[in-house]
Amino acid sequence: MVIPGYLLRHEVVVEPYEGDSAYGPVYAAPVTVRCFLEEKNRLVRDKDGREVTSSSTFRCRLGAVDAPPDSRVTLPGGRQTTVISQARHDGGGLPTPDHLEVSLV
Repeated sequence: MVIPGYLLRHEVVVEPYEGDSAYGPVYAAPVTVRCFLEEKNRLVRDKDGREVTSSSTFRCRLGAVDAPPDSRVTLPGGRQTTVISQARHDGGGLPTPDHLEVSLV
């Protein structure tokens, strides 16, 4: 089961992080993603296992985007932020809302 479309009320623009070059970070082409955005502070773990504060989280359908840590995200209000972590929630056929959860700085 996927997240119902009526819950995907927001759009964010994700530029997936591809690595570093001599000139700084390299990002893939921007992808507009329909999602449910929650702007709320909470503690999450980053890619190194440290606890950090996330200011926003968005949830979208699985396969909508790959947003590895350090990807750049533009929120509906125009604020740019970066990805702390992403988590796949896949019920494996159970009647759960399968989705990707992306925590942002």
